[in-house]
Amino acid sequence: MSSKNLKTEYWKKNLQYLAVLLSIWFTVSYGFSIILVDVLDKIQIGGFKLGFWFSQQGSIFVFVILIFVYVRLMNNLDKKFNVEEDEDPE
Repeated sequence: MSSKNLKTEYWKKNLQYLAVLLSIWFTVSYGFSIILVDVLDKIQIGGFKLGFWFSQQGSIFVFVILIFVYVRLMNNLDKKFNVEEDEDPE
């Protein structure tokens, strides 16, 4: 495979990861916090309505988790395409 094809494949996979992870974040932050809030408010966790929890805490937790998932996915992708960073810069 040529260098140009490898770069194209690498960025194509990177954009796929971004699209999936941003879709999950959008669904949780917009869908659960705004659109489905009335349905989720029927469920209570720790005395708080689930819709309220997603509005106040859940979307932030999901976003932080997605950051760690993205880092892991990109580290694996970097290894696959042999573009990983050196651990020791010296």
